[in-house]
Amino acid sequence: MLKPLGLVLLMASAALAQGKLAPVDEAGYPKMLSASRGKVLLVDFWATYCKPCRAETPALVAIEEKLKAKGVKLIMVSADEPEQEAAAAKFLAGARVNGPWFIRRAKDDDRFINLVDPKWNGALPALFLYDRSGRKVKAWFGETAAKDVESAVVKLL
Repeated sequence: MLKPLGLVLLMASAALAQGKLAPVDEAGYPKMLSASRGKVLLVDFWATYCKPCRAETPALVAIEEKLKAKGVKLIMVSADEPEQEAAAAKFLAGARVNGPWFIRRAKDDDRFINLVDPKWNGALPALFLYDRSGRKVKAWFGETAAKDVESAVVKLL
């Protein structure tokens, strides 16, 4: 029998293989973070309708590519509505985002946003940096310079 953590990873892997995004809710977000313990983790909340979100994606992918051998992982969480899921998956594939890919399916948006970061109002883009132990060390709201993100990531390596 799979443990909850293994189930989260299995679902995300299966969704990615099918070109889909795995749903993540209030219960799944902490499990998603736990599945990446031991890595420096960047979690990017974005949406297809958000031009700054789409514009930042190549830089985030480049940071992950440059530093993945040192233990950096990028996770993309789409805030798109269900009918935009295919467009979100198409964008991520075209941007060569390795995955895993998730889509927010909160039962209570306010509760979900507060769980991620009480200082976050849900606006996009939003980027969260976690250290190897899973502790959130930095959050960026709105457009963020790639050099600032990379500098913060490197400090955790």
